[in-house]
Amino acid sequence: MEQSKKYFSFEGDNSAVFVDNAEWLLKLNYIDMLREIGADMSVNRMLSFECFKSRWEKGLTFLELNYMPMQAYDFLHLYRTKNIVLQLGGDDQWANILAGADLVRRKEGKTAYALTIPLLLKADGTKMGKSAKGALWIDKNRTTPYEIYQYLRNTEDSKVAEYLKRMTFLSLEEIAKLTEFEDERINYAKEVLAYEFVKLLHGEEDAIEAKRQSEAAFLGSSDDLPTIKLNLVGNEPIVDILVLASICKSKSEARSLITAGAIKVNERTVITFDEGITNVEQQAKTFVLHKGKKNHLKVNY
Repeated sequence: MEQSKKYFSFEGDNSAVFVDNAEWLLKLNYIDMLREIGADMSVNRMLSFECFKSRWEKGLTFLELNYMPMQAYDFLHLYRTKNIVLQLGGDDQWANILAGADLVRRKEGKTAYALTIPLLLKADGTKMGKSAKGALWIDKNRTTPYEIYQYLRNTEDSKVAEYLKRMTFLSLEEIAKLTEFEDERINYAKEVLAYEFVKLLHGEEDAIEAKRQSEAAFLGSSDDLPTIKLNLVGNEPIVDILVLASICKSKSEARSLITAGAIKVNERTVITFDEGITNVEQQAKTFVLHKGKKNHLKVNY
């Protein structure tokens, strides 16, 4: 909720309200719910939506089949208790939101509305932020401004113009100028995208700092790199340090990256799983961890 205060007003007569659907769903008697909405939801219609068609061929579970009725009931409950007549969501939720609007019409005789927004997709068609590492969070304690900056700085060339249009307030004329070239000059447009979005999300100060850290990583200077302070003894394996520094989610991931030659400490490539920091690095009480060519973190201890 704290992060949402930048985008929603929680004061006044028409203030935003956060609700948890567990407040009403957990109290539902399943038989009673079936009696109330079961006759108003057509299984044939549900299966006509693409979200069910694609699962039907691979195997549709009873849990998945219940998702639409539950979300539709959410819309009905919010209409009854808070007079909600419009539900917004990503376009992958179109069928579920539409089912709720239809349920409001059938049960209450009133008109409700659905509005969906196209998802941000990567060039390969997968959802933006749904990588192996996980989603991008607006909470800077979950995903730092630098991490978001680097993520967008590495956007595929073919998606830069779309992201600039959807994730910044730059004019169409500015975006056209930034993306008119399809060679290495597109990299400047990526920097603008990363900077403008971080500024929009976290403010100009964080955007400037993220840009400085990114440039430091590219130019090889450790002074402006993102930095973390760890409570280390000095004899820990690099595998453990990678997890402690949140560069890797697990030791298994760390070992896989080491096997692939993707982990460096300062300028040396980590080769073995039991390898630790050197005597020189212990004496300096600082070193830089590199994960591939794009993720760099300065560690002090």
